[in-house]
Amino acid sequence: MTTMDMSGQFQIAVIIEDSPDISGLIDTVLTAAGFRTVVTTNGLDGINAVREYSPVITTLDVNMPGIDGFETARRIRSFSDTYLIMLTARDDEIDTLQGLEAGADDYLIKPFRPRELRARIAAMQRRPRAMVSLAEQRATVASPDATGNATGTGTGTSTGTATGTGTGEPATGASGRSTYPREDGWVGYNGLFINEEMRLAEKDGIPLELTRSEFSLLVALVNSGRRVRSKTDLALLLRGESESPSTYVSESDKRAIEVHIVNLRRKLGDDLRDPRFIETVRGIGYRMAAAHDAS
Repeated sequence: MTTMDMSGQFQIAVIIEDSPDISGLIDTVLTAAGFRTVVTTNGLDGINAVREYSPVITTLDVNMPGIDGFETARRIRSFSDTYLIMLTARDDEIDTLQGLEAGADDYLIKPFRPRELRARIAAMQRRPRAMVSLAEQRATVASPDATGNATGTGTGTSTGTATGTGTGEPATGASGRSTYPREDGWVGYNGLFINEEMRLAEKDGIPLELTRSEFSLLVALVNSGRRVRSKTDLALLLRGESESPSTYVSESDKRAIEVHIVNLRRKLGDDLRDPRFIETVRGIGYRMAAAHDAS
């Protein structure tokens, strides 16, 4: 049965792969999953196909003639939020890290089992697809709410109180951290505010442009507060899985979490030596830094 979106349109998957055998295998898996596929054999054609068809899923080979998979991923990410799964023939850790840094949502080592590719795609689809663009975030944060209070200044001078309690100040939770009123869907921590339902994040009144994985990790950490989240736990979170005796998280998966956290810290402007937001618990994982005095 062919997969359709809510508007009744067929869902498209783009395959960017120069090996006919592998592209044929991927095509079989995606077709069985209900997608209509568009097959391309190089990065430039793949970029054009993504632009033309707006696919839900894009698979991308690392080693291709012309521009490689990393550059192809970066160019695709400049205009598309397609789920991007990168395929590599080498199990070098650097390939995985470069792929994630270029904007891939997941990666798979060749040769792979069709069942594993299907499972990875299903896990990605369980995560919200569309991330709100920076321009849309600014428009949303700057627009007035139903009470006439601005939900943000959009000028970069806000102190992070993007929604008010009636006095222009955020509510303060029992833990001492500043939080938006729960009915508004915003939760804050040390001047960082996120709205999970709207997929919005801002720091000190400035919208943040995060990848899906970065946003999911940030939500998990903020919701956990000072409770430590292990790298294994966070890796399973991104895969849409729960920990069980049958689950397996490789060292590459854990290293990928480290890369996401590094990128997240960079976007937050966080200081590793004196973190305002994300704190490393050596040998275990991560948690939010101690709450700062709201004054």
